[in-house]
Amino acid sequence: MSKIILIFASMSGNTEEMADAIAAGIKENDVDIEMIDIMDSPEATMLAEYDGIILGAYTWGDGDLPDDFLDFYDEMDDVDLTGKKAAVFGSGDTYYTHYCAAVDILSEKLKERGADIVMEGLKVELTPEDEDIENCQEFGREFIKKSVVSSM
Repeated sequence: MSKIILIFASMSGNTEEMADAIAAGIKENDVDIEMIDIMDSPEATMLAEYDGIILGAYTWGDGDLPDDFLDFYDEMDDVDLTGKKAAVFGSGDTYYTHYCAAVDILSEKLKERGADIVMEGLKVELTPEDEDIENCQEFGREFIKKSVVSSM
C-alpha cells in the first residue's frame, strides 16, 4: 500500500480546511494519509519515506512562504525525492501582486529535489467556499488517480 503524507501551514484555518477536504478525497479511495501541521515541526527528511507528497501553505504578504515553513523548506535541500509523486495547494489573496505564490515556491522546490509534480497547484482565494471544498476533495481524488493507482 502506498504511503501518502500531507504537510500544511495554516494561520487563519483556510489552508487547514483545504487540507482536510483533500484528505477526505484521498480517503474515499481507501488510501491512508498522514496529515501533519507544519507547527508540529516535522523534519523534511521524512518525505523520503512516502510515495506521495502533498504540501500546502498560505502565502504571506506579497508572495512569501510562511515563516512556519522556512526551516522545512531549507531542510528539503538535503532530501532526494526522485520518483516521488507530489502536488501542492494553498490559499491566498488576489489583492497582492503574487497570488498564492507559496504554491509555486513549494512546487519548484519539489521539482528541484526530483519529485514528479502530477497536478497543477490548487489555489483558493481566502476562505474556501462550498465549491472550493468540492474542488479540494476532487484534488485528493485526482492525486490518487495520477500517482498511487498508477504505481500500484
